[in-house]
Amino acid sequence: MTTADLKDHIETIERSYEFFLSYAALGATDDAAAKMGGQLREFLSRMENALSALETDLGSLLDTGYEPVSAYQDMIEITSQDAAKAGAKVRLVSAQSTISSQLIDNLNASTHLRAVLTDLFLLDDVV
Repeated sequence: MTTADLKDHIETIERSYEFFLSYAALGATDDAAAKMGGQLREFLSRMENALSALETDLGSLLDTGYEPVSAYQDMIEITSQDAAKAGAKVRLVSAQSTISSQLIDNLNASTHLRAVLTDLFLLDDVV
C-alpha cells in the first residue's frame, strides 16, 4: 500500500461515515423506501472494501522507509485490528435485508468504527 492508497482509503471511510450520519438523521425504517437508500449500500460496500484493504495491506507501508519501524509496526497492528473489527460490523449491517436509520446510527456509535477513524486521523497526520 502506498501513502496515496492510504489517503484514498481514509477519504473513502470518512466520506462513508459522513454519509451514514446523514442517513441516520433521516429516521428511515427501510433503506428501500428511503430517499438515500440506494446510496447507502454503495457507501457500505466502499467502506467495507477500504477497511478490508487496511486490514490486509497496511503493513506494506513499512516498506516505504518509515522509522523507527517498531513505532509504526505497533500502530499499523492496532489499526489493522480495528479495521477488521469495524469491517465485521459493516458486513453485518450490509447483510440485512432492510437497513433502518437506527441501525446505521448504532453502527456509527460503534467503538470499533470510531477507533479506526481516530487511528486513521493519526496515521494521516503522521504519514
